Amino acid sequence: MPPTPAHAPEADVLVIGSGNAGLCSAISASESGASRVLLIDSCPETWAGGNSYFTAGAFRAVHHGLSDILPIVNNVEEEKAANIDVEPYTAANFSDDIARICVGRSYPDLSRTLVQDSNDAVKWLASHGVRFQLSFNRQAYEIDGRIKFWGGMCLKTQDGGKGLIEDERAAAEKLGVEILFNTSAKRLILNPATGGIHSVIVQETSRSSPGSGWGEREILTKSVVLAAGGFEANPRMRAQFLGPGWDFAHVRGTPYNNGSCLEMAIRDASAKAAGNWSGCHSVAWDAKAPPNAGDRIISNEFTKSGYPLGLMLNTEGKRFVDEGVDMRNYTYAVFGRAILAQPGHVAFQVWGADMVPWLRGEEYREEIVERITGDSLEELAGECAKRGLRDPGQFLDTIREYNEAVAAFREENPDHRWDPAIKDGLSTQSTGKKLALPKSNWATPLTRGPYVAVKVTCGVTFTFGGLAVDHETAGVLSSATDSPIPGLYCAGEMLGGLFWDNYPGGSGLTSGAVFGRRAGRAAAAHARG
Repeated sequence: MPPTPAHAPEADVLVIGSGNAGLCSAISASESGASRVLLIDSCPETWAGGNSYFTAGAFRAVHHGLSDILPIVNNVEEEKAANIDVEPYTAANFSDDIARICVGRSYPDLSRTLVQDSNDAVKWLASHGVRFQLSFNRQAYEIDGRIKFWGGMCLKTQDGGKGLIEDERAAAEKLGVEILFNTSAKRLILNPATGGIHSVIVQETSRSSPGSGWGEREILTKSVVLAAGGFEANPRMRAQFLGPGWDFAHVRGTPYNNGSCLEMAIRDASAKAAGNWSGCHSVAWDAKAPPNAGDRIISNEFTKSGYPLGLMLNTEGKRFVDEGVDMRNYTYAVFGRAILAQPGHVAFQVWGADMVPWLRGEEYREEIVERITGDSLEELAGECAKRGLRDPGQFLDTIREYNEAVAAFREENPDHRWDPAIKDGLSTQSTGKKLALPKSNWATPLTRGPYVAVKVTCGVTFTFGGLAVDHETAGVLSSATDSPIPGLYCAGEMLGGLFWDNYPGGSGLTSGAVFGRRAGRAAAAHARG
């Protein structure tokens, strides 16, 4: 392919990354007047969609209740709507959740922008053909004949991340966005006179046959949007920034999010690093899942988030987290780290017969996960011992002590009722008996078999460290001037400063849409100017 003449930029806006943030940036740039929008990704087309493809497609957004949501969802009939309870999720609710879950460290301008734009962003996506649904399978329980949504979130996309990427790609291509796969960004070239973007050196490779490819070339462009993900698939960078042991974590999504674009921006454009570089989103993940990449068919079904309904014990037979400290939406992204810190980097999730029916089928069906079973706790401990449990005796002692604490609480509080849709207060902490490590909610006894256990490890989703941006435009800031680098923008996992230590479930895709939309709009304006 011949080099592009200097007087004819190949792209007004060049977007790097084919996930949700990149596609939102491309759609926004095109509808904002950029005449030539080019999106590139280092992966082959069979891996299109980045980490977004592997998600459940959940979006956290401000809304005013069911009436505000119904116009954009396609899976609720009028009769069913009358039986659904969806409490409004206000801007104050969303802001409070970010402040609480992200330990008060989220950059105020970024979190405020995310919250304020969230409702409009999902409706904007819906206007471009993204098919939204109420997330009955993941975010609702049927209690007393009513379908109750919980945890501040109710929206997902049809067919999860796969459906999201399908719909966004269709929207981008309808607007004339060109997409090139097998095209890796290698270097950013700045204009020495302006300090702004001049071009990007890319490596084009055809992976269809060994040894084939086109080599390096230069793409002249007026604006670049960086949306190529974090460094979660790079074990060297995980160990370097997240800490020792993180090279053992399993990669939940694409193997192409290796941090190379973060390093490129810092090296070539003096982009300012920002945010929680030692933090990440990581979950309880099937211990038998592939270690270095997600499975595009099984995808998010390797997640194992049923721990609030039971217990998690390490290989020494001891609990190590309060499984009921908060709603799952606010704990699942940090419990992977807790599992990674256990001996052997694994743990066992355990339930009695009463709770097994409440486990989500897509995560715990036998076709996906190995269910370890026993008619008695002793039999279950023996089966777990065959799979790495080092101390079956301690395992049994831990569960017996837990059961005694549950019984003591219920004896003192006979009117307390189990309710998985709220923080029900059913705990292990009574005046008669208290556990050193409580279970604060949903504490039900493990006294009736058959019992089920599942072996889990840590699955890393995305990293929190990224680049500093101007919240209005998502323009990347320079470490030398602390001002936006002309023509350089950032969205998605590469944006730093929004999430710290943890994140409210579903806010990652919303962030990609909010800041991708802003980045595309600003990139188009810069190209026109």
